[in-house]
Amino acid sequence: MTRKTADKPHILFLFSDTGGGHRSASRAIIEALEIYHPGKVTTEMLDFFVEYAPPPFDLAVTTYAPMAQVPDLWELGYKLSNGKWRSKLVQDILWPYIRKSTERLVQEHPCDLFLSVHPIINTPILRALGDDHPPYMTVITDMVSTHVFWYNNKATLIMTPTEVAKLRGISIGIDPDRMEIVGQPIADKFRRPTGSKTELREKLGWPQDKTVVLIVGGGDGMGPVEETVRAVDEAGMDLVLAVIAGRNEALKNSLENADLETQTFIYGFVDNMPDLMNAADILLSKAGPGTISEAFIAGLPIILYSKMPGQENGNVDYVLNENAGVWAPTAEKVLETLRHWTENPDILKEMAATSKRLAMPDASYDIAQRIIDAVYPD
Repeated sequence: MTRKTADKPHILFLFSDTGGGHRSASRAIIEALEIYHPGKVTTEMLDFFVEYAPPPFDLAVTTYAPMAQVPDLWELGYKLSNGKWRSKLVQDILWPYIRKSTERLVQEHPCDLFLSVHPIINTPILRALGDDHPPYMTVITDMVSTHVFWYNNKATLIMTPTEVAKLRGISIGIDPDRMEIVGQPIADKFRRPTGSKTELREKLGWPQDKTVVLIVGGGDGMGPVEETVRAVDEAGMDLVLAVIAGRNEALKNSLENADLETQTFIYGFVDNMPDLMNAADILLSKAGPGTISEAFIAGLPIILYSKMPGQENGNVDYVLNENAGVWAPTAEKVLETLRHWTENPDILKEMAATSKRLAMPDASYDIAQRIIDAVYPD
């Protein structure tokens, strides 16, 4: 048992910056705890790869982006390890090598509840803890194509973003009573629009009378963003583009120096994504679960043009099957979709309504409530 003796229950968030979604999910849940349960708990975020993983796993964060540029290799590794017995074999082989560092993590970070937002750490931590341990909760941040590593029957509660993710757990033997569908944890500001579409466009300096396409490549500006922008521009469509380059300064500089005929607003890393989404008409994005969930809350039709093979394949299927958007992996398909939607506003309106219906804006609040219920059982 590794409980922390203190006036307030202490929550340890286990995450890693292998992709932007794990950190943002942790922050969203912590924010919900602070807003809706102020002063009830203390929290700590721990990047276990950086702080505790032995070589070469301690390089996972720095090698993630380069690996993401080799999608076939990434998908191969994902598929090879993603099976009930294959994943157990991988865990059993690695355990003797990572055991000491995992046990040290547990000893050096006493807490009253573990909250994991990463698939890889769950089984190692639960092994290190033994049978007598504080509540251990997992919040799955992959929308549909969930890796087996997410699931462990020793977890107190596994919270899933979709019914498909819960059914995946049941299919590999997870007790249904240990799982609950809550949605994707999203920052509280997405629940609270700061104005109407007209007001937001005025604040952003966007025209009121044109269709605005918001192009997002994720926090690192990954995906063929520039190629897509140039293709839309060359097509001469009567649209306005708003491009989020994220932390990708090279992309931002290249677009700012491009000779574009289409009215284009170019942003780096932003903290007003809810305003941008609520002011836009269409989202063009890679298939990240966080961005898709945010788009649902804003009621945006979605064009998905890029995905991380493996865990994001199911996200594409989910959006398509629910009729909230399309898969357009080429510039030609993007242009075809934009033409079809702008020429058929009823279709665009229907997809916007579908997207809104799929939204689960209270996910972070619900997760925070489960945490409070666990550490204050009476």
